[in-house]
Amino acid sequence: MTMKNYCWALIDAINEEMARDPDVFLAGEDVAAAGGAFGGSRGLLAAHGPLRVRDTPISEEVIVGLGVGAAMTGKRPIVEIMFMDFFGLCMDQIVNQAAKMHYLYQGAFKMPMVIRTMTAVEMGIGPHHSQSLEAWVGHVPGLKVVMPSTPRDAKGLMKSAIRDDNPVVFIENLALHKIKEDIEDEEFLIPLGKADIKRAGRDVTVVATGLMVHKALAAAEILSQEGIEIEVIDPRTISPLDVDTIVASVRKTNRALVVTSAHKPFGLASEVAAQIMDHAFYDLDVPVARLTPPFTPQPFGKGFEAFLHPDKASIVAAVRELMA
Repeated sequence: MTMKNYCWALIDAINEEMARDPDVFLAGEDVAAAGGAFGGSRGLLAAHGPLRVRDTPISEEVIVGLGVGAAMTGKRPIVEIMFMDFFGLCMDQIVNQAAKMHYLYQGAFKMPMVIRTMTAVEMGIGPHHSQSLEAWVGHVPGLKVVMPSTPRDAKGLMKSAIRDDNPVVFIENLALHKIKEDIEDEEFLIPLGKADIKRAGRDVTVVATGLMVHKALAAAEILSQEGIEIEVIDPRTISPLDVDTIVASVRKTNRALVVTSAHKPFGLASEVAAQIMDHAFYDLDVPVARLTPPFTPQPFGKGFEAFLHPDKASIVAAVRELMA
């Protein structure tokens, strides 16, 4: 076992896959000589050379289009869009090309590409860099969407995403880049579409994503002192969503809370709540609760974001209300 932070775990995953498969390459803004905008590709240029670690123009549409063309011709590109907020600039390539190509050509083309991107939720850098927009891509058939919350999950899911024959949107939480965890030295993969029970419990199922997983675990410690044991589930993969794991937990606890950094209307929290209602309605003692930021643009400044976003105190309060 070796202690790794979230960022280095991802670098290790990409490095291992590039060493294993010569068709894997990385392209994006500042990924080569600069080592990534936030250090997320350090050492890869030296290890694999400028043909496989390529800086691109500042054009999100070109970056994703490059990946689509490369994937159609047998490569396994990892293309980086610095912030998910910039997906609006390349949505046509993601939604109308990458997601549909396999379907349109009746399987003649595979689309083994990873679109690596970040959300800077609670980093205090404002409304154009801090949105949690996983619902945008989760709504599109043909795309897989991954959102890991821990270093080990990040590494195992990235390796699986690179080997997948479908386009995978891989969302990193920048606020988690420095968290550390012991990771086994031998190779491992984590399958896409499989949730993880981060903490077992009997009283309330709490489904949380990304940064909110850690807040839910902090809330669990407080609630445990009151005799309330919550089960914290991290979907890890937004699409396909592991409904079976979530429903099995709700059938045990009879109560559910969904906590996300994304807004409530038309979002992931609403979808999880709907799936629970569809599959475990008669197991519920109370309606499913959702805890999200208010439906407003992200403000500048960590203090303002912290005021708006769920935290351990608000999660504790929501669980207590469900128990009451």
